[in-house]
Amino acid sequence: MKALPFLCCLIRPSAAMLRVTVWELAVLAGHLLLYPTGVSQEQAAAAAARAGAAADPAGGSPTHSTTDPTADSAADSVAGSATGAVRDAGRSPSGSTKTGPKATAARTGTKTRAHAGASAGRSHVWPQTAQDAGAAGSGRPAAGAGDSLPAPAMLPTEGRSHPPVLLLHGFIDNRSVFVLLRRSLRRHGWCHLEALNYSPLTCDIRKAAELLGRHVEDVCARTGHRRIDLVGHSLGGLIARYYVQRLGGDARIRTLVTLGTPHGGTRLASLLPAHPLVRQMRTDSDVIKELARPAPNCRTSFVCFWSDLDQMMVPTETAQINHADLRHRNIHVSGVGHLAFPVNGTVAAGIREALASADPTNPDRSENPGGTAGEIASDQASVA
Repeated sequence: MKALPFLCCLIRPSAAMLRVTVWELAVLAGHLLLYPTGVSQEQAAAAAARAGAAADPAGGSPTHSTTDPTADSAADSVAGSATGAVRDAGRSPSGSTKTGPKATAARTGTKTRAHAGASAGRSHVWPQTAQDAGAAGSGRPAAGAGDSLPAPAMLPTEGRSHPPVLLLHGFIDNRSVFVLLRRSLRRHGWCHLEALNYSPLTCDIRKAAELLGRHVEDVCARTGHRRIDLVGHSLGGLIARYYVQRLGGDARIRTLVTLGTPHGGTRLASLLPAHPLVRQMRTDSDVIKELARPAPNCRTSFVCFWSDLDQMMVPTETAQINHADLRHRNIHVSGVGHLAFPVNGTVAAGIREALASADPTNPDRSENPGGTAGEIASDQASVA
């Protein structure tokens, strides 16, 4: 599957396509070296943190981190030597939190103590918002299976820090693809970063979306945030959208950012019909048809990055969302190949802007009086 972009260069030869293909080869070479660092799941570190919190009932400082310090430090080390040409455009602002292995380990230890202190004697009930009440009145499930679970206790970071960010990789990949994006987000103030690996043997986007839903509930319970943000690359964005739009995940996901995701399906999927997941990315698949159905009162904001030189998206515009019921913004990034989305500095800056905005679909204004989802959806942006 990852070799298809380079075959496409032979089909659509041009100077720009040749440059992108060379860049894609460099990204692929670096990622192959990073791949072993992302094989393990992050749930193991989270389970260890919960076990430590249960063993240490004493309270502590309200500082949290949901990253795996061992895997992150190893990935950063490999990234520094293997992908020197792939660098983040942004630099850490003065006063930002240090993110070295020692600092990360210290934050993780502090998180364990703070988690126990927050859960020892404090109980909060999440108030029902007007949007929740409206969704309930319309007969649409307000939050899917997640709302039937007990609401997590509010931790001191709720309302004062960025919501947790969950990263979801693409087809036959793992969380190591996000090593540079994670570094960029950490340097700019995002403390709660986590990634989910789903098996390459997964045969159904719906099953992967159910797994994602369970993991989102776990992240909310551990961090005390009712809603989180999600970044999905390629197939990961499609899985995340299915969870949000079809499984009631809009109650948990505040903003969904997709990178080169085949929202309308891709004709290239017809070349590899053997794998069930690839078949579900066809333009006429049942999953794509389900996502085209009405989605009234969806509370998630969608930000879609797409490129005119994305070799995996045929046509390239299929990476955009065009749905009347969804609040979304399509951002065109020029000259970026499919594999380069998670490591591109311009894209990383756009992701930070979207996640930091109160209204990612309209970054120039915080409110949209009288506006509808369809009106917002017409907004287009372009990044050189």
